[in-house]
Amino acid sequence: MSSITHVFFDLDGTLTDPKAGITGSFVYALDKLGRTDLSRTDLDWCIGPPLRDSFARLLESSEPAVLEEAVFYYRERYSHTGLFENYVYPQIEETLITLHNKFRLLVATSKPTVYAIQILERFNLLKYFETVYGCELDGRNSHKGELIGLILAKEQLQPEQAFMIGDREYDILGAKGNRVLAGGVTYGYGSEAELKSAGADYIFHNPYQIPEVLLNYQSGS
Repeated sequence: MSSITHVFFDLDGTLTDPKAGITGSFVYALDKLGRTDLSRTDLDWCIGPPLRDSFARLLESSEPAVLEEAVFYYRERYSHTGLFENYVYPQIEETLITLHNKFRLLVATSKPTVYAIQILERFNLLKYFETVYGCELDGRNSHKGELIGLILAKEQLQPEQAFMIGDREYDILGAKGNRVLAGGVTYGYGSEAELKSAGADYIFHNPYQIPEVLLNYQSGS
């Protein structure tokens, strides 16, 4: 068994539950666009994918001007209110404490880095992470595959040194596309079936199960 040195954590649906802030900001943007027919539908599936991808699917449009207007309205609410309509999942901080002295912990999120840092600071979790990797405000690096590839290059890591943890298929597919081991958490917004279908190496039903697996990799047992 290879030795894992770095653990990448997704943010939304993995460390914190962002439902109220994200769905509320989608509703705000859709209402601003005059699409109240869409803002009254179930928007939970929008938690996880890159923002512009979700709006493209919702609005059935790939027009840059349409998507940028939607993103503008979304962030008009999210940047001031939505990002703090959020809470840390139970057992997360204890899990991070356990892992902190054994591994280098990084955040790998499709959320813009500037927002991710604010959220982690707000909930006093930033201290557990060496670096926060997110996308740019213009959407660059918002797809998990390219983000994980960027992290491996910047941190000068081999794929076998890393382990990705997330709650959606995008996290798992992004990791597997870079030959990185991946664990899917079922307490977030992706189902066990979704995570297994994407190729998750492990399924975690609660945060306490994460160190049980990772410590075995760290010891090489």
